[in-house]
Parts: sequence; C-alpha cells; structure tokens
Amino acid sequence: MLGVLVLLLLLMPLSATATAQLCGSGGNYVANGTYESNLAALASTLPANASSSPQLFAVATAGQSPDAVHALALCRGDFASDTACRDCVAASFQHAQRACPSDKAATVYYEYDDDQRPGCVLGFSGDDGFLNPVASLTGNGTLFQAWNTGNISGVAGVVTAGVHELLTATAQDAAANTTRRYATAVMDSAPTTLYSLAQCTPDLSAGDCQACLQRLIGMVNATTSVRLGGRIFVLRCNVRFEAFMFFDRPMRRISPSSNAPAPPTGHGTRPWVIAICVAAPLALVAFCVIVYCRCLRGRRNKNGTKILRENRSYKLQEGDQELVWDMEEALSGFTIFDFHEILEATSNFSEENKLGEGGFGPVYMGHFLQGLEIAVKRLASHSGQGVLEFKNEVQLIAKLQHRNLVRLLGCCSQGEEKILVYEYLPNKSLDFYIFDECRKALLDWNKRLAIIEGIAEGLLYLHKHSCLRVIHRDLKPSNILLDNEMNPKISDFGLAKIFSSNNTEEDTTRRVVGTYGYMAPEYASEGLFSIKSDVFSFGVLILEILSGNRNSASHQCGGFINLLGYAWQLWDEGNWIDIVDVSLTPKSHPVEMMRCINLGLLCVQENAADRPNMLDVTAMLSSKTMLLQEPKHPAYFNLRVGDEEDSFATRSYSVNDMTISVATPR
Repeated sequence: MLGVLVLLLLLMPLSATATAQLCGSGGNYVANGTYESNLAALASTLPANASSSPQLFAVATAGQSPDAVHALALCRGDFASDTACRDCVAASFQHAQRACPSDKAATVYYEYDDDQRPGCVLGFSGDDGFLNPVASLTGNGTLFQAWNTGNISGVAGVVTAGVHELLTATAQDAAANTTRRYATAVMDSAPTTLYSLAQCTPDLSAGDCQACLQRLIGMVNATTSVRLGGRIFVLRCNVRFEAFMFFDRPMRRISPSSNAPAPPTGHGTRPWVIAICVAAPLALVAFCVIVYCRCLRGRRNKNGTKILRENRSYKLQEGDQELVWDMEEALSGFTIFDFHEILEATSNFSEENKLGEGGFGPVYMGHFLQGLEIAVKRLASHSGQGVLEFKNEVQLIAKLQHRNLVRLLGCCSQGEEKILVYEYLPNKSLDFYIFDECRKALLDWNKRLAIIEGIAEGLLYLHKHSCLRVIHRDLKPSNILLDNEMNPKISDFGLAKIFSSNNTEEDTTRRVVGTYGYMAPEYASEGLFSIKSDVFSFGVLILEILSGNRNSASHQCGGFINLLGYAWQLWDEGNWIDIVDVSLTPKSHPVEMMRCINLGLLCVQENAADRPNMLDVTAMLSSKTMLLQEPKHPAYFNLRVGDEEDSFATRSYSVNDMTISVATPR
C-alpha cells in the first residue's frame, strides 16, 4: 500500500475541481531509465484497455523486476462512451506525471470541474503486491477525503441516520452488482434530497467490496454526515453523497425508514405488542437452552459415562454479602493458579521482584518454571478494592482480546489473597517515560504518535467492537503498559463498567471512582458517565504525551490549575508549539503535532456532547485530510475530597497517581 508523502489538493467546496493525487513513498525513478519507459508504456495502453472493458476497469504490468511497474485504472460506472473513459485515464496519467514527477508510485482521483461528467481512479507502483485485490484493502496509504463546507439543515441525529442509511444501502447494491460493482441511489427526505454513489474495483468479491465500502462509511462521522456533500476514496473503493444529482440517473430510490419512523395508525396490532409476543417465547427458549447446556456440560465424558464437573467455584466474603463466582472452562487460555505457584514464581513476593506500587496494591514480576514471565498484581487489604472489583476485572478482561489491551493469563483467590496474573511487559508503563526528564527523550514523535493511535484503537474496541460495551473509567499513563516494541496496551479494568451492546447512553453512579486529573467533569461532579468519559481521559493523555507534563502539575502550566487551561490559552493565541515537549522537534512534524493538540482539546471539551466518539477520533488520527473542528473552551474543575455537601457519594482522587476511593458521608 502506498505511503502518503504529499497531498496536493487543497480542500475546497465540491463544486470546484476535485482532482487529487497522492504521491507515494516508493522512491524516485531515474530519468530516461527502464522504469520510466515501462511507465510510459502503461500510459499508452492502459487508457484504451480500461475503456474497452465492459467493466471499465483494467490492471496491467510492464517490465520485469526491479523495474516493473504495476497499474490500475477504474472509470466510474456511468460513463456514456468508451472515449470519455479513455480520455479520463489518459488525463490522470498526465496529471500524475506533472504533480508527482519521477515518483515511482502515485494515486490520482480525477473528477471534472462541472461534477456532471464521471471521473476515474488511477494508481501505479513498483510494489509487487500493488495489484493484489485483498492485500490492498487495508491501510490508509491511498485514502482521500473531501467535504462540502455547507451543512444540511435539520436535526443532526436524524440527518446522520439518513446519510448512513443511504450510503449503507448503496454499498450493498454496489457489492451485489456482479458486472461493475457500482450503484447509485436517491433518498427523498426533508429538508434535502440526497444522492449517493458507491463503487469497487470489479475484481473484488462481493464480501470484500462490502467490507471496503463499510470501512469508508464508518469514517462518515457525526461531523461530516451533516455536510451538504462528501466523498471518500481508497484505491479499491469509494463512496460519495451530494445534495444534487451528480450522476446520470439513480439506480434505486430509498425511503428514509430509520430516521422517519411511521407513527402507529391505531388499527391492527401495535408494534410493541408484536415485539413482546415475539421476544417472550424467544427468551424462554434461549433460557432453556442455556440451562440445558450448563447442566450437560462436563457431566459426561466422551464415552457417555456420567462424571462430576470439576469444582471451580470460590465463595468470596465481603461483609455480610456472599458471592459465588463460577469461572467458566470456556475461557480459553485462562488459568486459576494456586497461591503456592504464585509464591514460588515471585520468590515469596520479594522486594527484588517488585515492579511498582499502584492504588490497589503492589505489582511483582514472576517466572514460572517453564520460562514464562508474568506480572502479578496483589490486591492490598487496605486498597479499597473489594471482591466486586476483583471479580469484575477477571470476568471482563478475560473475555477481551485486542492487541492494545493487556492480556490476563489467570488469577488466584485463596482466603484473603486476591491476585491477578498478567502477561509481563518489559517496558513498564507510559508514565515511566513521558514524565521523566531523561527517559522522555527515548520517545520520539513517531513513537508518541503510534502510542496515541494504539490507545485510540484499544478504546474503540472497548466502546464499539468488543463482545461487550466497556467504559474503562480510569484511563491514565500508569495504566498504559508498553511491550517490547513500545506498543501500548490498556490495563487495569477493576473500575470498568459493562453495558449491553446497544447501550451507549449516560448512566449515573453514587460511587465516583477514578483518578483526579483524568475524570470528566460531569462524572466527577454529578456521577454521570458514558463513553465520552473515556474520551475526556484520552484527551488528557494526548496533551500529556505531547507536552511531557502532568495535567495536575500547575507549576509547569503557566500558573493555570491544569494542563488543559494552559494548552487552551496557547492554542487560542496561536502559540500551540510552546506546549510541545522540548525533547521533540516541532519543526519536523508541525502539521501532525498541531492536529493532535486540536484533537486533544476536542476530547476535553466541557460538554460531553461536544466531544467526538472514539470512531471519530480514530478517523481523525488516520486521515491527514479530514477537517477538524475548532475546539471550544475546555473543562475546568477542581475536585475536592471530603466536601460535606456531597451526599451519598464515593469520591476518588489520586495521590502519586494511585487511584483511591474515599467514602463521603451525608
């Protein structure tokens, strides 16, 4: 996949020219050399090959390695003549050679000024895998986005739902079109009629086409979906929507069912009655199946003889409440360790093996006899974390699998001992580096950006893509561990909250837990938490990673109460560069750094509704062309512990970055 070095298109209203080119990182070819002659040969033959194809699509290779050139051309599915398609591909070659002189790789998205004539896509590279249809689906090397500066009038949520419904239906039609993998549609919805287009290269399977298009549709977020038009391209697929008909004719008319549900008529069976009648027997059947499977599992061996199930139940006491925790055998890779195994692995919790001290107790390094290195978290009796938190972390993290989440290997619960056993990550935690004057120099800009992106991917998995919906509630540098290659892994799920797959709304708790400086203001003051609570913490992390300063270190924040206020002042004055860590070189990556500060400030806005979700965040991080909104004034709050006016609340604050819960009576 091409690595983007230059984006020569300046974003502008979509009525203007939309021709754009991405010049690749494959190096330069020698003038009058073999590579240039092979490229010229493709420029002379590929336009005719694409225009003569029933699919308006062609791939070709000219020459032999190491000077082989691979190319792809795709004309839009509504070209009226072969000549027009040929001319578009030929013009794309000419545009690439002018804009990316001597570049071995380039991608061109060619659209005409008047928006009424179809455009085309051209890509070429010396990379052997360039023409592999599946391998080229991933990555953002050929990603391009452009958005109209005007907005659709109406309720934002309704508009967003309508745009997503329209694009999703169009994508399904394109994937099902076996000839050209192309489809158009129109949706008549108040106040604006919307038109859409989706297309894939015809060599993709229906499933791969659908996956490629859905990835692009996922980038249409709450901000961009209300624009009067927009387009997203990658080499193998593209989507577009407008408030005017920019193609020959729509292939399908879509009714806006999701954003304009029909009211009940008063006749016939009401929808809620149908739902209850259908759901009740299904729930009963599901319950019976679950009970039957639990009874059957482990009762018989492979010969059919009845056997006793291994007893993995632990009775845990907390006050007068007895909890029975049944660890399921279905959790593959999870082990319940004997306490003596842990003692042996950690040399009886020796000081030499101690890695650090957290709010919930000490963490030790350990070695099992087979050579496996582990990190052992031993819950301290005075920590305030009880059985519920311990059980929560085990049951939760054992079911979550992602490269940016720490892996829980097992646990131990015997008597008063409650122990969690993790994979050992040798590079400790993020705070070990970014807040140390010597070690922070080990993290250059590329490493810091990769850490930010990895944390974002882990949070997106927790919020949207895992089997559960998880709010971490204690995201901070000490809970970001680093592996051998400095890849980040989110850890410490003792305070996490789990929701059903469809619940993303705010919830309220009387027990506010977390770390001062990272808690969203609505959570710290009112106990309101949602996925936007984690987004706030992530924004604080971004600013700390960029600056190398703690949010709560007011003496390093120009006299402000926290880093957020200092960052906002510098941003507002246009002096954002002053917040960047002196160990970095801002002049080498000014655009990326400025975008990250912009994103960090968007995440820490006072109103939760103003913050982006993690899907929006990852899209902003992955695209250098997406327009970012100007942030509003960030949240300022000073959480006080022991305020007698707080009622029925449990407040949490941080001392030396340890999470502590303090009960505050009425």
